[in-house]
Amino acid sequence: MSTSTSIFVIRWINFLTMLLAVGVVGFGIWMGAHHDGCRKSLTLPVLGLGGVIFVVSIVGFFGAWKNNTILLWIYLIMLCLILVAILVFTVLAFIVTNNSSGHSVNGLRYKEYHLQDYSSWFLKQLNNTHNWKHLKSCLVKTNDCSNLSKRYKTRKEYKLAKLTPIEAGCCRPPSECGYPAVNASYYDLSFHPKSSSKDCKLYKNSKNVKCYSCDSCKAGVAQYMKTEWRVVAIFNVILFIVLSIIYFVGCCARRSAARRRSKI
Repeated sequence: MSTSTSIFVIRWINFLTMLLAVGVVGFGIWMGAHHDGCRKSLTLPVLGLGGVIFVVSIVGFFGAWKNNTILLWIYLIMLCLILVAILVFTVLAFIVTNNSSGHSVNGLRYKEYHLQDYSSWFLKQLNNTHNWKHLKSCLVKTNDCSNLSKRYKTRKEYKLAKLTPIEAGCCRPPSECGYPAVNASYYDLSFHPKSSSKDCKLYKNSKNVKCYSCDSCKAGVAQYMKTEWRVVAIFNVILFIVLSIIYFVGCCARRSAARRRSKI
């Protein structure tokens, strides 16, 4: 890659990422001002991400603009650290999410999930009282369980429904309990449960209770997190490739700046 081309590419890539960082920080500030406690928990990570992108971009931009080898060295070191962090996180994400694919149940179009099938990291996070209390309050606020009766008017529709892992684990008792469904949001609990599972005793028809304290609900959340982490991990692979190319161009720009300095 020619001297002028590498300098030009690094300059404008970092200018565009600076604008992106401003947008990310703005989004983080908007989330912080939002009254939903579930979204507020993501405020600091979003602001941190925006801040890191902005700092790295501004160092790279001024390094390429001024042909400053010191700034370009700092830029490349920070970019290298980001690449290592992305690589480590992606590998860990694939390891942590490598368990459980759900259990099929006769007569149902969706799967049920068991908490013990997931990695020890997921178990530690979900069995933490403070973490689960916050997650449970978020689940209640979403009204996903309350909306099931609006989406499925009859028992036949509900039986043929393809519920999400969270709906299957948090909005209904596990199938092993044997409670007959009256409708999508109400089960006949007068029947003696067929299983000794504690989830059968924890389930209540109240919209604020449901099975939110059940292991089946935690398993549903774990499956949702697993899916989200897999998406993030795949995105990180793409990001790693893109940043590696930018890193290569940055190395060219640093060498170009060093040559220009030596000719002065």
